[in-house]
Amino acid sequence: MAKQTVRDLDVKGKRVLVRVDFNVPIKDGKITNDNRIVSALPTINYLTEHGAKVILMSHLGKIDHKDPEKCEAGKKKNNMAPVAERLQELVSGKVTFVPVTRGEELENAIAAMNEGDIVLMQNTRYEKGESKNDPDLAAYWAGLGDLFVSDAFGSVHRAHASTVGIATHLPSACGFLVQKEIENLSAAIDNPKRPLVAILGGAKVSDKIAVIENLLNIADKVIVGGGMAYTFLKAQGKEIGTSLLEEDRIEMAKEFLAKGGDKLILPVDSVVANAFENATEVKTVSNDEIPAGFMGLDIGPKSVELFKQELQGAKTVVWNGPMGVFENPAYANGTIEVCKAISELPEAMTVIGGGDSAAAAIQLGFKDKFTHISTGGGASLEYMEGKELPGIAIIQEK
Repeated sequence: MAKQTVRDLDVKGKRVLVRVDFNVPIKDGKITNDNRIVSALPTINYLTEHGAKVILMSHLGKIDHKDPEKCEAGKKKNNMAPVAERLQELVSGKVTFVPVTRGEELENAIAAMNEGDIVLMQNTRYEKGESKNDPDLAAYWAGLGDLFVSDAFGSVHRAHASTVGIATHLPSACGFLVQKEIENLSAAIDNPKRPLVAILGGAKVSDKIAVIENLLNIADKVIVGGGMAYTFLKAQGKEIGTSLLEEDRIEMAKEFLAKGGDKLILPVDSVVANAFENATEVKTVSNDEIPAGFMGLDIGPKSVELFKQELQGAKTVVWNGPMGVFENPAYANGTIEVCKAISELPEAMTVIGGGDSAAAAIQLGFKDKFTHISTGGGASLEYMEGKELPGIAIIQEK
């Protein structure tokens, strides 16, 4: 990797600002999944062990600065205090939580740090200027440290003050999590062992237009499942009942079908129901025979077999998006079977691009069966689109 990593910095005795992704789910003041905190530990522990004074910053949830009432409610809901509590249980050094994002209390806490100490400051989104990459805010934050480490892969596609702004003022490097993400995504997409098979699912074609476009250029096969498949089936002239359809994307789907040819693989059957919730009739039908009044909610068994067949011999697989409404066990089979098929491929590099497919793989117990599961849905999606990620681009070259 051409970017500096944390190993390239001399951190002893230095104040190191680390942008982490602690955007964890919190219910009734308790963290329900600490995966993102655990993912940041290698970088945090490396820095404390090498004598750095570690200042952690992260966003948490969304805060609406336009409406004073909503803003206050957002701040209350997205306070970093529970994160500090959990972090203290996971590290051996002292964690000091500072409930503000600027001012004397924060400056004093940093001034009082010893080597190996950790300060976690309040949610960066408490600041209105964070998401606008406000130059004054970025300069202020940069003034609190000597070095900057980017380790929040889930946020590197956003040009915010804490992801990009600070790095314009300080020597910078990638943390281990960001390094691992870039190395794996790059190996799968920029320099794949062939054949490269991409599997795309999820609800909407519109969310994945640029991904489909880019992958049709670079992959050997592109398999499409999930709700987005029905717009393609409609573009082929098939009747799709009440299945999810993006009318305004039919022409584009036709273009993709023409461009993709044999490379673009669509499902051949579906599990359909007469209602999205509380269905009284669920059946499996060929995609040539979806009845009026029924909607496709999962790929059927013949599609599963077809997709398995198309995966045979793949040396690299990139997967983004579930094959159906996997949250409902009645429509989870397609996602489970595809997940299983990818995980069992011999000697293949298998990468999940974050988001729902990552959640599905982890939930279904396949976490350790993939080469890499990305921690950033939006960031990995933009990487698959071939876009430059601003939070990576700004980091200094080796």
